[in-house]
Amino acid sequence: MRPNGTLDPSAGDVTPAVLAIGRSDFPDVLIDTLRRQADVGHCMVFALSRAGAASCLLDAGNIPIGGDLGAAYAGQFHETDPNRDALFEGEGGAPIMLPRFAPRMYGARYRKIFFQDSGIVDKCATAIWTGDTCFYVNFYRIAAQGRFSAVQRERLGAIAPAIAASVARHFQEKPTSDLASLFATRKPLSALTPREQEVCRHILAGFSSEAISQGLGISLHSTLTYRKRAYERLGISSQSELFGIVLRLLTGPRGLN
Repeated sequence: MRPNGTLDPSAGDVTPAVLAIGRSDFPDVLIDTLRRQADVGHCMVFALSRAGAASCLLDAGNIPIGGDLGAAYAGQFHETDPNRDALFEGEGGAPIMLPRFAPRMYGARYRKIFFQDSGIVDKCATAIWTGDTCFYVNFYRIAAQGRFSAVQRERLGAIAPAIAASVARHFQEKPTSDLASLFATRKPLSALTPREQEVCRHILAGFSSEAISQGLGISLHSTLTYRKRAYERLGISSQSELFGIVLRLLTGPRGLN
């Protein structure tokens, strides 16, 4: 974040979190991504079913009693969450950004446990339904950080669809997020030659052309040629467009079924 409080566009994007789907370090990568994007202090993810069950799937960040809060919410407080109506009105696989509620909108016990005892001063949330399960993703800031700024809220709103879909995909029963598998089995990536796929996977991981050349033991000219051919086959011209294809395959409707 810049000294004037605005967010630096170069702070990063959600690529790391999307590429971490299915990996054991997904929670750490997710909170790191959220911190860089919008200075989120803590993230918690809950799974809610239409049958009424709730569980805490992820608890990462700077709230020491996060585990206790997750257990309390899943145990009973999910039933009195002001967002509950909005959550259960959700249909299909489209992520939704949930309304913001001031602490006074919560019941006294809820307010004491989830705001006063924890030090939480602000919260944003998004959710996505996959079948009969709602993945409810909450972003928090504590007193030492202050409330989310308008710019931070805007940034969260922009990345919420990708974050919600990534969380849902990560917690699916049989994730297939390995990039090698994705390139080998899913069109249009599977149409690339093996070497073009290798180059593209390295591009997604953030390697420069020079580093790709060294890593694969090929010349810089060859690396650039493979990249050009791959981009032509995919009908794209940039790394961001390549990431867009991967994001769509990982978190789109097919990936969530």
